[in-house]
Amino acid sequence: MPAPAALIAAWARSAVAPVGGAFRALHAHEIGAPVLQALLARAGVRAADVDAVVVGNALGAGGNPARMLALAAGLPDACAALSVDTQCCSGLDAVAMAVGMLASGQAQVVIAGGVEAWSRAPLRHTRPLHAGDVAVPYERPAFAPDPARDPDLLESAAQYARMHGITRLQQDDYAVQSHTRALAHQAFLAQEITSVQGLQHDAYVRAVSPRLAARMPLACKTDGIDDTAMSTLAVSSKADGAGLVLLASPAACERLGLAPRAAWVASAAVGCDPTTPLVAASTAVQAVLQRAGEQANGHVNVQASGSASALESGYAAHDIAAVELHDAFAVQGLDFCRRLGLDAQRVNRRGGGLARGHPIGASGAIALVRLLTDLCADEAAGAYGVAAVAGAGGIGSAALVQRL
Repeated sequence: MPAPAALIAAWARSAVAPVGGAFRALHAHEIGAPVLQALLARAGVRAADVDAVVVGNALGAGGNPARMLALAAGLPDACAALSVDTQCCSGLDAVAMAVGMLASGQAQVVIAGGVEAWSRAPLRHTRPLHAGDVAVPYERPAFAPDPARDPDLLESAAQYARMHGITRLQQDDYAVQSHTRALAHQAFLAQEITSVQGLQHDAYVRAVSPRLAARMPLACKTDGIDDTAMSTLAVSSKADGAGLVLLASPAACERLGLAPRAAWVASAAVGCDPTTPLVAASTAVQAVLQRAGEQANGHVNVQASGSASALESGYAAHDIAAVELHDAFAVQGLDFCRRLGLDAQRVNRRGGGLARGHPIGASGAIALVRLLTDLCADEAAGAYGVAAVAGAGGIGSAALVQRL
């Protein structure tokens, strides 16, 4: 493998809180600033050493949330700030863009990730064409120019479940397992969570019995009795939150005396049929593994044990030690495992997006933080991990990282 352009010195996130919950009065930069400050402390980096902040945000409706965050966290006025909006993929895409800044020499130390304050998202309207016309409110923008290829995301997921025979029982069981794992590992998860407004744990996580799951209402209407109907339990809830990582070049690590714990190996951003956006995450994982294999071709990456990396012969998804998917829907998680040949017990081992909630622009970055914590905590497992997320409009992003 070629030498990594980006090393990961630290990571942190806020808890994830449902819309209207603990973060209901906070703007995105107010959620993210304590996380950024904790990140600097964990890495042992001064604010003056940060060259840029790159932040994903999907619901801020303009402005530059990254600049707001940088200034709110006390970074110097000279610090560059870039905001990214690829909806659900924003947080992970922002980190990939930060890696590109390091690789191209534009920066030496970058903080990247995602922040989202869905509770404070602006109300959106389409501007009237003529004087006297009324502005038309809308909940979400279009994600494809052809309305026939831009379905409601809930309806798209429900239709996918019907087409592939993924039953409500299977979906609810997947969701129950997500909550069960998250509850069981709350003490472990606390190490990556920075307290914001006194919240130190993901607030939506709860004990869900199969009996309670069976009583949950439907998330969208279905025609007649359908055993593939989607319940609200099988949908990731609207939420607020932030997740950030601190990236540095090898030269900056040496200059600042940093001890990086992981390396960014490769990333991929892909597109697929916009009518079935949930499949884009698995497509992105396949793309990033192929890209990593191509990067490794002709190079030898020797681990501390002295054995060559499995990437030399091309990694398959089932060879990866840790996998974190932001599962916006249970049907997505089940299909992700099917497409990649993964046992569902290996994905989101300490709960996923179904248990945490979905702070849109931060969700992919939070999945990356989760991945890094797990990968570096379990040194008996393999050294590689994957984070993945899919977004509206049929896009997906994935990242492959390596524990050092």
